Amino acid sequence: MPSLAVRDPFHNGVVPDLPVRTSDEPLAPDAYRYIATHAWWMGTFMDYGADDDGCHAYVAEHLLQQWTPAEQASDWLLDRVLTGRVTWLAGSGEAAAEAGFELADHWPVGRFQAPFGDFYAELNDSAPRRPTGSWATPTPEFVALLPRDAGALRARLEEDSPAGRTYTGPFRSGVDALRSCMLPADLRAPLYAALLQLPAVSFVDEVKDLDGNVCHALVHDSGPTRTELLVDPVDGQYAGERDTLRRASSCGLVAGTVIAETSVRTSVVPAIGAPPGF
Repeated sequence: MPSLAVRDPFHNGVVPDLPVRTSDEPLAPDAYRYIATHAWWMGTFMDYGADDDGCHAYVAEHLLQQWTPAEQASDWLLDRVLTGRVTWLAGSGEAAAEAGFELADHWPVGRFQAPFGDFYAELNDSAPRRPTGSWATPTPEFVALLPRDAGALRARLEEDSPAGRTYTGPFRSGVDALRSCMLPADLRAPLYAALLQLPAVSFVDEVKDLDGNVCHALVHDSGPTRTELLVDPVDGQYAGERDTLRRASSCGLVAGTVIAETSVRTSVVPAIGAPPGF
């Protein structure tokens, strides 16, 4: 695919030297972005009374639907479901159940609604609060101030999230922001290019997500996990992730174990709770 911008009704961008295009469906001030996430996420359960180390590890299937308003102070809506499907990676479901394991105790489920996406404020007996803009919570104000140049974005990522930290770093911060599905096309394009400039990051033209959809992938192959950032080939929107252990870990997990995997689809809808157009 040639790296040339195509003019159409949407706002387009092109990732330099890569076959990735970004475009946005118009989002009216009173509209919502619908985000559907199909996920398998890892959890652990410790049986401290066991004769062995008592560590049980599993991945559980989740279905999430979120309605994010164009106006961030309006109510957001999140619907979280555990399907009950579980795959045990270490230990066993039988032994964990005998020790008191209940899947529903480990993940919040239900329907949550709150301004600013502060869904769990009520559970903590507090009022919803406007978040401070960051890569993890990319508010419109934070996004507006980010540069649209790949080199400048890389420098900003490395300044805000220095490499070498255990649970963060410039690649992880970029993925955190993209996961919101609210970054505009003119930012996503240079951000992908910036991520490709980072050490140990490569581009894969075709990979399949857990639902079999074909995506592009930006792969960060360093540290304890190999992280695949999945990108929709049609509009360059965030399309999910896959984390695979690069080396053996605690709880008896071996290298090559997939510990997290998501497939994400988005659409613009006219009202909170409205069904998507796909």
